[in-house]
Amino acid sequence: MTGWIEIGALDDIPRLGSRVVRTPHGNIAVFRTESDEVFALDDRCPHKGGPLSQGIVHNKRVTCPLHNFVIELASGQAVAPDEGCTHTHPAKVENGVVWLSVRQAVPVS
Repeated sequence: MTGWIEIGALDDIPRLGSRVVRTPHGNIAVFRTESDEVFALDDRCPHKGGPLSQGIVHNKRVTCPLHNFVIELASGQAVAPDEGCTHTHPAKVENGVVWLSVRQAVPVS
């Protein structure tokens, strides 16, 4: 079953930071930009599986903490010259609350 689940308050995610959501299909990183946009990607760099949630968020990109791959938050695509893509998930903010569309997701405390 797919549907929107409440992740928590936008203010619970630091600006230029992330929060991890566990799902039966793997962890999802929910990112917050400086301008309070939210994006959700599988928490796995397409290069060697590094935890994107631990990377540096800048503009609408995240840099993997392992090998500095830069990933576009909106598309999951690696920025050239890097190659690869990580899966994106729909995310939105309504009335200061972050929502994520996935199957059976459970926020990490």
